[in-house]
Amino acid sequence: MRYIGATILFFISGCSLFGESYAERTPQYADKAVATFAGGCFWCMEPPFEDLIGVHSVISGYTGGKEKNPTYKEVAGGVTGHTEAVQVHFDPDLISYEQLLQVYWKSMDPTDIGGQFADRGTQYRPEIFFHDEEQQQAAINSKKELQDSKRFSKNIVVPISKFTEFYKAEDYHQDYYLKEPSHYKRYRIGSGREAFLIKTWGKELNEPPKPKYSRPSTDEIKQSLSKLQYQVTQEDGTERAFRNEYWDNNKDGIYVDIVSGEPLFSSKDKFKSGTGWPSFTKPLESKHVVEKIDREHGMTRTEVRSKYGDSHLGHVFTDGPQPTGLRYCINSAALRFIPVEDLKASGYAKYAKDF
Repeated sequence: MRYIGATILFFISGCSLFGESYAERTPQYADKAVATFAGGCFWCMEPPFEDLIGVHSVISGYTGGKEKNPTYKEVAGGVTGHTEAVQVHFDPDLISYEQLLQVYWKSMDPTDIGGQFADRGTQYRPEIFFHDEEQQQAAINSKKELQDSKRFSKNIVVPISKFTEFYKAEDYHQDYYLKEPSHYKRYRIGSGREAFLIKTWGKELNEPPKPKYSRPSTDEIKQSLSKLQYQVTQEDGTERAFRNEYWDNNKDGIYVDIVSGEPLFSSKDKFKSGTGWPSFTKPLESKHVVEKIDREHGMTRTEVRSKYGDSHLGHVFTDGPQPTGLRYCINSAALRFIPVEDLKASGYAKYAKDF
């Protein structure tokens, strides 16, 4: 149902009798990632995602139940087990799933499992539907982070469930906020959603989502790093050979930036160079490693830094083994090692399959 003040609007689209199944959607976004979120009325869940850089399409529909090809009337009646939801088609190279989660939490009330605002019943229940293990772990971590923030006095009760099937809603519901802006605005205000979100988030409500990997403030960096780690990453220092944490580490796992957490190198590409520092033939994520010319100390070398943390990592040389012929000579003090068994819990589940 759609509530506007004391008025109840029960709308049944005449544009289409049945929803469109996930498999029947147009294929132009098939090579991109998909996120599925339920947060009550899907009219209100489309706008927060629509204008984000990296988001290609936001589709309203139904999911979470067993009824095939449900109509809006059936779902609104609460007999299908489905809930209103949106599917967000996005480019993970431009926006991360973690950033979408940030937007999701700011779009609904995560403490209300019985519906959302004026819309009551399981057909308006909030829920996150994950498409793979990486999304599942990211959602779990994000939910815990929100709970720990104490922003809400009540518990965060949004379920995190495995995605099964999605049925596109009738055409009339798609981009409803653009087709019927006055009606949409009255509904959003009258339902109580607008006031709740403004009261809860204030100026933060319209802030763009923070990147998955970012550089903390200088004060935060100073507080979190040891003296050596700070000297290496922030002052372009170099630790002593053979007297650092990872030069002879042979365990399976990945190495991430000690400052930002962005994935940098894998143990699969690590080799014994005899130099006394961790050495790799290539980055795990080349987009996270930035190369710069370094002319300090009377030499011309190629420095490597992390993209988001802007941490000094070390240097890359051309005397490494094949197939790359490269040697990324990296300071242990710039890295944090995450063993294979901890990848999923630490939010790096996508790399576990490499081992």
